[in-house]
Amino acid sequence: MTQAPQGPAPADEGFHIFDTTLRDGAQREGINLTVADKLTIARHLDDFGVGYIEGGWPGANPRDTEFFQRARKEIDFRHARLVAFGATRRAGVRAEDDPQVTALLRSGAPVITLVAKSHDRHVELALRTTLEENLAMVRDTVAYLRAQGRRVFVDCEHFFDGYRANPGYAAQVVRTAAEAGAEVVVLCDTNGGMLPAQVGAVVRTVLADTGARLGIHAQDDTGCAVANTLAAVDAGATHVQCTANGYGERVGNANLFPVVAALELKYGRRVLPQGALTEMTRISHAIAEVVNLTPSTHQPYVGVSAFAHKAGLHASAIKVDPDLYQHIAPELVGNTMRMLVSDMAGRASVELKGKELGVELGGDRELIGRVVERVKEREARGYTYEAADASFELLLREEATGRALRYYQVESWRAIVEDRPDGTHANEATVKLWAKGERIVATAEGNGPVNALDRALRSALERIYPQLAALRLTDYKVRILEGSMGTGSITRVLVSTGDENGEWSTVGVAENVIAASWQALDDAYAYGLWRAGAEPQE
Repeated sequence: MTQAPQGPAPADEGFHIFDTTLRDGAQREGINLTVADKLTIARHLDDFGVGYIEGGWPGANPRDTEFFQRARKEIDFRHARLVAFGATRRAGVRAEDDPQVTALLRSGAPVITLVAKSHDRHVELALRTTLEENLAMVRDTVAYLRAQGRRVFVDCEHFFDGYRANPGYAAQVVRTAAEAGAEVVVLCDTNGGMLPAQVGAVVRTVLADTGARLGIHAQDDTGCAVANTLAAVDAGATHVQCTANGYGERVGNANLFPVVAALELKYGRRVLPQGALTEMTRISHAIAEVVNLTPSTHQPYVGVSAFAHKAGLHASAIKVDPDLYQHIAPELVGNTMRMLVSDMAGRASVELKGKELGVELGGDRELIGRVVERVKEREARGYTYEAADASFELLLREEATGRALRYYQVESWRAIVEDRPDGTHANEATVKLWAKGERIVATAEGNGPVNALDRALRSALERIYPQLAALRLTDYKVRILEGSMGTGSITRVLVSTGDENGEWSTVGVAENVIAASWQALDDAYAYGLWRAGAEPQE
């Protein structure tokens, strides 16, 4: 076999950021990556600056084999080195004669991670071989791959459970791998049952006993994967294996983003290229889009709620100094601070939110007080402005200017659902309104009454306001409030609308779901036209 291309040097060879989203992360329920998806994620991870990207198990399935073939040709890695994953040779077979070991070499990856058994019961029950033969399998495979010019890392599967059962043997696996030429031996909490103090104690002891360079691979079954990873670093590990957004089997893996942020911002350790940390939020959300999972709003550092403040007490302090209620400046990780307006809001919350939306309230206590009281009164009726910034901004501008942003005057609207004998339904809506001195009546059909209303309103207004052609409804949510009233309960509707420049959300509340939807649509159109620069009616 020829020498594999080594690729760029990672940001810090003294400390490895190793990402396994494309292999371990892809085992999450609901994730099914195509080769194109894997290539896209690999580019995002390389842009972020991780040192190593584990691409999968070549030879185990056609998709991973194709990924390595295409990655070598299609991606010019600027920061990362590509890693192939596989197992030690089979019992009783020479490494050079094992087809899966050969597939690892044929992948062309400059780095190979071998998974090895380190729990004695797994050796005897799963591999059905002896403890001595397992050590030979580790030794022979590492030595053979090194002789072929590959760098080798070894993942000690079920290490912590194995160390608890037979510490001498688990440590011997580590020692054997290191002596055979493995650069890093990774201690894996495969079942995810460890706690930080336990991880730290084991890593510290194994490091002293073996002298090997150690890494950590933590699953999140106790909710401690990030903490366990950092505990291992505290104990001397210099290689961390993570996945983007914590994706992984069962409840997931150590989340790459809070681990990297902690290392850079809390430990002061440079593990990414200069300036890469500010791309973290973008990269996190971009990868979530590729795997088709909604980004977690409450994810540390990168979630949209990570630096969102709701309580009036918090807002008062933040107005003086944002650091009083934030552990870092959100800009360091590419995120932003947000003020949430709710019935918990005080004057400071409203003033800061106004500033965020570009509405300068100038410290007008009377105006701010009116806004606060109006928000509280409307939220008592079921409105919510936390997720409806556009509706809040319309309210704010109305109070600030003394007039609502209105582009048309509604005379009436109606929506009809017709149940036909063949079991199908027809949805029709009619709107009657005045715009720029003209009375307009428009009727439209849709795949539901709300869609029909949207089409009718658009049909009525697009000739007068061509800006509406760029608007599109992107999401629609209904929540029933005060459930004790059954079908007569109050209904809240949230509508998300967007154009080429972004999205905004609006809210409507009524006893009738269609009426609530109309309110949210009405606000969405008014806000969209204002964004587009249309002149409101007097």
